[in-house]
Amino acid sequence: MKAPSSPATRLIHARPDSSGSTRVETVGPAIQKGSTVLISRAADVYDESRPTYGRMGLATHDALSAALCELEGANYVSLYPSGLAAMTAALTAVLKSGDDILVTDAIYKPTRRYCDEVLTRFGVSVRYHAPDLDAAGVLALAGPATRLIVLESPGSLTLEMQDAPGVARLARKRGILTLIDNTWAAGALFRPLAHGVDISVQSLTKYACGHSDILMGSAATARPDLAKALENGVRDFGWATTAEDAYGVLRGLRTLHARLTRQGENGLKIASWLQRHPKIARVLHPALPADPGHAIWRRDYSGAAGLFAVELTPCPSAAVDAFLDRLEIFGLGFSWGGFESLALPCDPQLKSRRLSDARKGPLIRLSIGLEDPDDLIADLDAALGVIP
Repeated sequence: MKAPSSPATRLIHARPDSSGSTRVETVGPAIQKGSTVLISRAADVYDESRPTYGRMGLATHDALSAALCELEGANYVSLYPSGLAAMTAALTAVLKSGDDILVTDAIYKPTRRYCDEVLTRFGVSVRYHAPDLDAAGVLALAGPATRLIVLESPGSLTLEMQDAPGVARLARKRGILTLIDNTWAAGALFRPLAHGVDISVQSLTKYACGHSDILMGSAATARPDLAKALENGVRDFGWATTAEDAYGVLRGLRTLHARLTRQGENGLKIASWLQRHPKIARVLHPALPADPGHAIWRRDYSGAAGLFAVELTPCPSAAVDAFLDRLEIFGLGFSWGGFESLALPCDPQLKSRRLSDARKGPLIRLSIGLEDPDDLIADLDAALGVIP
């Protein structure tokens, strides 16, 4: 066919020169984006073994998935437009009407909302177990219909450690699946799949991205049957992530270990200082020797993240607000795992929990960033001074 004579046609069908003379190699992958995927042969149009539409991801997504497989020790990783989407999609992929699930009472509140308001609407029974219950105690709650045990270790806000390897081992003997929200460890400090957990979910928004500017989540597995279920869920529910966001998370992964090490060290220094402060009743950090979950953390984890919580001495809510408003370096906001330090009051979220705890004072979650820890200590010290 001769070249089109119309400028409009030539403009629409212009293609970049794919010869080797114009290609260069960069340390990051090319950002490949597009909805339409051009297929060279009619016989391949419905070949599902190859990309035929951009929603399922292209080269940039493949590069991120491959890196996350390496990080998680997985053979398949699916990507989602948020951490919550990763959790809800993974749950939906393996559950059906009539199933029963056991969920840690320390689960992330939006995940709890999905369990209580969506899964139950579709005939899934949801029960909660104490986050500090040992493996045998968790499995003792399982019944004939129990399909899945959902873990989060350390637990959201209150940082309880769960014996994920023990639960996974006992659950597998009974044919029960296990899923863990592993965002705190980011796949770097703890690798759930290597300890027998079936699905590892994390919010890539947090430490993997590291710069507080991308929303994305992932679900990883080493089991081919679960990989197919996750893949089908992405296809059937229409999940999609952008190539730019995939590139951004992949860029964040390059510095993940370095950032986690620094933030973990900063967090431990600050947590140790807070233990000695008269306005702090308790520090909730599994890497501290006095923490109830320290033995599990020491056994299973290679390091600490920069996220922990503190229980203030009993004081009115106005004093909590005054403390938070007095902070200058710490920002006040949700999320965590970025380069900046954040503080968040937790008590409103804890009201949805089914099981009571022994707290007497208000709970504040701290996400420690990459600032100088001495500056962060000075900021906390000044703010704690406003509490009577």
